[in-house]
Amino acid sequence: MTDQLTKEIAELTAREIHLAGPYPPKHPYSSGLLRMVFMIPFGHAFSLMCNGPMGLHDLINRTPDLPAVAERALAYDCLTEDGNALLTPNGEPYRSIENPAPVATADVVGVSVINAGDLHSVLRLLDLAGIPRRSADRIPGVHPLVVGGNQGLADPEPLADYLDVVAIGEAERSLPELLRIVHAHRTNPKTKTSLHEQLARVPGLYVPSVYSYAAVPGGGVEGVRSSHITVPHRIEDQRLPLAALPDWHFVYPISDGSAAGMHPTVGCRHACLFCNLGIPPFRHAPLELLTAYVDKLEQHSIRTVIISSPTFTQYKHREELLAHIRASATANRSPPSSDPSAPTRSAPTIWRRLPNSATSGTCSPNSTRASTTAASSPSPPNGPPPTW
Repeated sequence: MTDQLTKEIAELTAREIHLAGPYPPKHPYSSGLLRMVFMIPFGHAFSLMCNGPMGLHDLINRTPDLPAVAERALAYDCLTEDGNALLTPNGEPYRSIENPAPVATADVVGVSVINAGDLHSVLRLLDLAGIPRRSADRIPGVHPLVVGGNQGLADPEPLADYLDVVAIGEAERSLPELLRIVHAHRTNPKTKTSLHEQLARVPGLYVPSVYSYAAVPGGGVEGVRSSHITVPHRIEDQRLPLAALPDWHFVYPISDGSAAGMHPTVGCRHACLFCNLGIPPFRHAPLELLTAYVDKLEQHSIRTVIISSPTFTQYKHREELLAHIRASATANRSPPSSDPSAPTRSAPTIWRRLPNSATSGTCSPNSTRASTTAASSPSPPNGPPPTW
């Protein structure tokens, strides 16, 4: 008898469309590759629109010389709640979509925090996977290295006791370097320099265990300093040039067939004190990348396009992009039929996501939805899922 989790995962993977094609084969057990699991605190549809972990998941699996494979573990529908805890049905091991092995047996797990109000999701997922919460309680070689990232960890100190490493800024360079160091350390663990000290030397990686701080009366910290002479005192926020960002930083790499989307802009031209959108340098996604993506969605008959960009009005190619989507809709709309029962092909729906809170700097499940459509269309039953 197939367990509930395995059955749900089989149904999810049957719907998935890998828009960049299949990954080259990598097997962690036959070739000594690391196994990294991204734990995403959302259901399947929402998870596909989390471009931070999804883009990195694609990067790891698509890079031939990177000694690791990436997997995804979600807040599956079959999970149940017991207070604030998540439980698998019948005590089944919490596993990833790609691998039946328990998440707790991975070499590295990644957690993405979209805003500071979601910090508790890290602890829920660690509990669900059976991984000790505190870094000090985890045993190297027995428990996975826990890596955090995304906007919610712009101030990493609230979770400094729970995360082994925090990627500050964009991780397309720092995370692959982390995986290479972990793989080399596993191959030769008797080096003079500890794993955490080696990781702390990578630009953009904050390793709390090799830093010390002074507590402020009443709460908070100040004066965070390196505890090792070889570790930098300051961690630089990693913001990469446009040419260094892979395509999947801007467009969703996997779709469930119902919708897909894009991020035409990164950052904001303004620097309001109540919002963190203006922290990264403002960058435009290449127009040709987005129009080619729209054409690919058309090939797969994916009819809903989500434009997830709070600063879309600042995108310099917005008129050309919308014109291309409208042209695609017009070219592929079914001609009128004299048979009223004949099926018609609808034009794509275009959704533009706007943040409901300037303080978060990210879209949230309660975001306002504004639509501009090539043909009039109703709202989806539950609204399009949020995107990060």
